[in-house]
Amino acid sequence: MPTVSINHTTRYRYRRDVAFGEHRILVRPRESYDQRLLSSGLEINPEPAALRWIQDVFGNAVAIATFAQRADELEIRGTAEVEHLPAGAGAITVEPYAETYPFTYAAEDMPDLLRSIERQYADRDRVLDGWVGRFLGERGSIPTLGLLRDITIAIKQGFEYQRREEKGTQSPLETLRRGSGTCRDYAVLMMEAVRALGLAARFVSGYLYNEAGDHARIGGHSTHAWVRVFLPGSGWVEFDPTNGIIGNRGLIRVAVARDPAQASPLTGTWKGAKGSQIDMAVDVHIKHVESETSPPRLLTKEPQRC
Repeated sequence: MPTVSINHTTRYRYRRDVAFGEHRILVRPRESYDQRLLSSGLEINPEPAALRWIQDVFGNAVAIATFAQRADELEIRGTAEVEHLPAGAGAITVEPYAETYPFTYAAEDMPDLLRSIERQYADRDRVLDGWVGRFLGERGSIPTLGLLRDITIAIKQGFEYQRREEKGTQSPLETLRRGSGTCRDYAVLMMEAVRALGLAARFVSGYLYNEAGDHARIGGHSTHAWVRVFLPGSGWVEFDPTNGIIGNRGLIRVAVARDPAQASPLTGTWKGAKGSQIDMAVDVHIKHVESETSPPRLLTKEPQRC
């Protein structure tokens, strides 16, 4: 079971001292059967007047920092070591009644899945419905896992990845129109496409690392984004349309949410003279340790907003 060491630094610079409002920090990896948190740390400069932790409505660990002093720089550094249990598509089990699409979720699951099935973006002309409908063909039914695999690979192969520094996420219709986007745009596109089919899907923010022998992956120099789909028999299953990954190989979850705005790694406010902010830099380093005897391997060097 590999161990992944994560060092995530976000730095804001200002031309003069500013006052900082409340900041919500989402960088602590989630704990589950497939990823065990061995250690974690959070360093903030200037030191906050108060720092408290909460679990949000999705069970994500959120640090809330408040500040009393002004400064011309704010640096937030999250560190973690995670023991990760990778599993590929072959480990996905689907209950017999859900092996073929279309199917209906079990009655006991539906009340808790409804908000994850509900679509979040307007599509009055049903453009997204038309796009995802082509994966169904003219057959009355299709293997569920094969359908999701086809959508994942189609986004990876049919769209151009373009790094974008600006905050926010493109709507699914904008991504379809442009034929390009970032990992978070791809995740939103697939999430909404799957919801159009009546399946439950959630947005995931986290980290991407390369396993030994893997080809270089896209979007891993900063936080990464992908999708989880609920499949009876396996529960929430990872799909990364940026890299064509099915399963959790190379994917470390930090935040799971119904909408990408709920999974932002860092949100906060500041007060000061207009034009005070100079820039923001994000730097993520990941070391993947194959075993206790193998040396760590530095996988990412340059900061990149995904």
